Amino acid sequence: MSPKPKVNVDELLAKAKKPSADAMALHPFYRGKVETNLKCAVRDFNDFAIWYTPGVAAPCRAIQENPELVYEHTNKWNTVAVVSDGTRVLGLGDIGPKAGLPVMEGKALLYKYLGGVDGVPIMLDTKDADDIIKTVLMLQPGFGGVNLEDISQPKCFRILDTLREEAEIPVWHDDQQGTATVTLAGLINALKIVGKSINEVKIAFIGSGASNVACSRLIFGWGGDPAKCTMVDSKGILGMHRTDLEKGKEEYVDKWRLCQITNKERREGGIPEAMKGVDVVIALSKPGPDVLKKEWISSMGDDAIVFVCANPVPEIWPWEALDAGARIVATGRSDFPNQVNNSLGFPGIFRGTLDVRAHTITDEMCFAAAEALANHVGDQLDEEHILPNMDDWEVFPREAAAVAMKAQEQGLARIKVTYEEELENAKRIIKRSRDQTQLLMEEGFIAEAPET
Repeated sequence: MSPKPKVNVDELLAKAKKPSADAMALHPFYRGKVETNLKCAVRDFNDFAIWYTPGVAAPCRAIQENPELVYEHTNKWNTVAVVSDGTRVLGLGDIGPKAGLPVMEGKALLYKYLGGVDGVPIMLDTKDADDIIKTVLMLQPGFGGVNLEDISQPKCFRILDTLREEAEIPVWHDDQQGTATVTLAGLINALKIVGKSINEVKIAFIGSGASNVACSRLIFGWGGDPAKCTMVDSKGILGMHRTDLEKGKEEYVDKWRLCQITNKERREGGIPEAMKGVDVVIALSKPGPDVLKKEWISSMGDDAIVFVCANPVPEIWPWEALDAGARIVATGRSDFPNQVNNSLGFPGIFRGTLDVRAHTITDEMCFAAAEALANHVGDQLDEEHILPNMDDWEVFPREAAAVAMKAQEQGLARIKVTYEEELENAKRIIKRSRDQTQLLMEEGFIAEAPET
């Protein structure tokens, strides 16, 4: 076996810190990342009579008579509200709605560039779950879908469940469903490399917040055995011994359910006890480094798979995990190999959902997206390429087509299309967004970024 290449830790640390430094320079330079642009022709001022009064009254009357025509006469068909209260932002915690706005603008940017979807950031100055539910329901006439983002648990579970039941448009919590979809895709491919079956592996889920609760749900739905798995929260391993969660089971419904179906070995303790001898670690806990120790990685089974996806810094630096014996390491960052990031999922998933006008986004639609995402890697699959890169833009229309087909199969779609029709439609819409951005840069309407 050839010796491992020497790691220049200082160089890697500097690389890891650079995005934050660049962000502080470029955010005030552009003063925001998204804006409103026109999509209709304005040939002269007479056109205002078409787009506004008096001409606009005609489509208004048409929609009044047939509300479904709102999707034909307006941009509702392609518009998603990105809604947050800023209570659990990117590993930063409860920083408030104003401080969370840069993240939601970034989300809107990714929606547009990667999925051709018009995302609108909406920050809510309330932490009350009922107020958030009520506000989203009142907003839905103007949107084709809703992306809930960075809302703390446990209220995020009730908010999503209630809105999925009561809203007439698809409501999605990306920290739950999006992260889980991409994590599942990465795990599918990682297991292919190490030659293990999903129903046989032992998995330690480090962190029991919205993301890992949803990851466990999708992984178990795909064939993972919950009895072979452990979940860890801030107080230790979940299990029937957790009387604190039994007493609070009405509030922590999902955690108590996981106490009942996981941890057949009845492990107790914390992270090191949960990781010992397992095949896979999926960590979505708190920013590192040193949340996971090298010796805990070394205690895992052969061909260990380690997903350390806390942002902005993973629970352990990937080179340290590899040095400790892990075979495959993934993080949530784009500047390391194997980025497991929900940005690989939500643009394509919502593209397909909107294009067939689906009522909701089911776990089965997430499975279809995960499979499309995993399969897209093809013969490039290896220890450092378990998922496509975000610059491989064709993965998004393929996800869209897979999701659209599943929505129709489940009877959730109001528009019928073939796989080939949706693939070409999604490619056209997404390519338009990318080409438009490049043209605006070339023509100087988006200013050239200064050196950082």
